Amino acid sequence: MKIFPAIDLFGGKAVRLYKGDYAQMTVYSDNPVEIALDFKNSGAKFMHVVDLEGAKTGGTPNVETIKALVKATDLFIEVGGGVRSLEVIKTYIDAGVSRAILGTSAVTDEDFLISALKLYGEKIAVGVDIKDGFVAIKGWTEKSSITAFDFCEKLEKLGVRTVICTDISKDGAMQGANHSLYQELSKKFSIDFIASGGVSSIDDIKKLKELGIYGAIVGKAYYTKAINLSDALEVANDN
Repeated sequence: MKIFPAIDLFGGKAVRLYKGDYAQMTVYSDNPVEIALDFKNSGAKFMHVVDLEGAKTGGTPNVETIKALVKATDLFIEVGGGVRSLEVIKTYIDAGVSRAILGTSAVTDEDFLISALKLYGEKIAVGVDIKDGFVAIKGWTEKSSITAFDFCEKLEKLGVRTVICTDISKDGAMQGANHSLYQELSKKFSIDFIASGGVSSIDDIKKLKELGIYGAIVGKAYYTKAINLSDALEVANDN
């Protein structure tokens, strides 16, 4: 299983939200590059980055910081947050990002998703953020009318290979991941699922690996030292 330590960006700083609430933001570092280098030195090969400003407004307000992360490391970097146009995708791919994550746009604009897949193939992933069983959009501030399972079915038919699935109720809460959700998803679909939200212990990593999940995002647990990244990588046998 692959481990994706996470950096959420706001104003060029590394921050974390509690359950997606922008009013409950904690700043962990003014220097995200230092954090990325720690990921690399711990043995990580992958990194998950979210532009929280972009998630609300679209665009690439933190692209210079992301370029710095790419330049400082040789990690596989996936970026989400505000990826709502082919121009934004091109900006990130040209900056050296390995994979762009579509969120709101994949839900609201199927033609755009199809175009992105046609142009960039496996460099496109989709974020499925779940709120009360439905897919949330616009930086988790709104709930769409499509259920998570119906949406995943559509994504599979369109040829999406990688899905980052977040249970918003678990995100940043340090209460464990929603293992039953990921188990059900992995049984129903032939998609590489990356578990996100609530991964708060080495036991979480072990359970997700046992379920055969493709990857797991480690966010707040890294910053609070609840999870030692080197240990997580060893348990996951990340390669």
